[in-house]
Amino acid sequence: MTGPPSGAGGPGPEHAGPEHAGPEPERTEAMHWAIPRGLIVLLVAAATVVAITGAKAFSGVLGPVFLALMFAIAAQPIQTRIQRRGRPAWVGMIAALAVVYLVLLGLVAAMALSAAQLATALPDYSDQFSSLFDQVRSLLEQLHVDQDRIEQALSGFDFGNLVEVLESALRELAGVFSNLLFVLALLLFMAFDGMTIGRRMNVVAGIRPDISHALSTFAAGTRKYLIVSTVFGLIVAVLDGAALWVMAVPFPILWGLLSFITNYIPNIGFVIGLIPPALLALLDGGWTKMVWVIVLYCVFNVVVQSVIQPKFVGDAVGLSVTVTFLSLVFWSWVLGALGALLAIPLTLLAKALLFDIDPSTRWMDVLISDRAPPTEPDDEADTAEPAS
Repeated sequence: MTGPPSGAGGPGPEHAGPEHAGPEPERTEAMHWAIPRGLIVLLVAAATVVAITGAKAFSGVLGPVFLALMFAIAAQPIQTRIQRRGRPAWVGMIAALAVVYLVLLGLVAAMALSAAQLATALPDYSDQFSSLFDQVRSLLEQLHVDQDRIEQALSGFDFGNLVEVLESALRELAGVFSNLLFVLALLLFMAFDGMTIGRRMNVVAGIRPDISHALSTFAAGTRKYLIVSTVFGLIVAVLDGAALWVMAVPFPILWGLLSFITNYIPNIGFVIGLIPPALLALLDGGWTKMVWVIVLYCVFNVVVQSVIQPKFVGDAVGLSVTVTFLSLVFWSWVLGALGALLAIPLTLLAKALLFDIDPSTRWMDVLISDRAPPTEPDDEADTAEPAS
């Protein structure tokens, strides 16, 4: 018997329509990558350079905006808890703003007052500076260093230059007040938006759950980091301030506040907070007093900031030591001093927007995290000794 005529029965494989055709992976891959991958990499690199250049050009605006964002994220749980207790949303907004405003204004006022006192008292140390300068010159002469080289090395060191540096720092501190008004205004608007942010995130979670997950992870990590850094910063500030007060180093409150602020700077914050009190101790009490300041700072800060705190910070943010240091260098270059203070939160934000937002790029977390992935059972079997 002959088979059914064409059209009488179902079509054979040779007559199958497009819906019955087998997959064509090579054509699909070629259609998906219409642009060469190398060109895509170059375009992404060029876009990154343009974005970084723009951020650096507008650092005067972006820095305060990110600072206000960090404060708003830190204060958001206050609004959320008050709303969960059945209170009106505006009550939570006012409570969050009051807490942030008091902390921020109190910190800036204490720093400004202490810095003004330092500027008033620093000229009294001109004689000590001249004596120290002569001691250094005599030491170099005893080491048989050429006189011309001594003059060349010490020509840039002058007490007047030190006073000018301090006055410049005070002017920058005065500039903080102009930015502070901008930050306070932004906080007001962000706190107002925070009254409905929970409902907005619920809508986003229903439409784009990956974006909701990335933003929620960023906010949670930022809060943990701020809490850990604040707690350990207070501990370091109290220890440093008490030690300086016992040794009668001038302005211990100022240097304690500086230790608290520099605690938010990863890796090198301890060194930045040590230099001013060590130099002032040198002018006030000589080399022995400076050495004691350095020793006590190292004992307190190295134990707290280099041994204890990294464990908690690593658990909070999940960034490796290398990534943390590179983030400090990068954001300091882009945004200046505020970039150094906000290096970790800004890196978490970039990580959320670039990697966590897309499931296909979350594998990057394994490379930049400080936690090693768990060992697979197959790997353990491969490394096990063969049975005899």
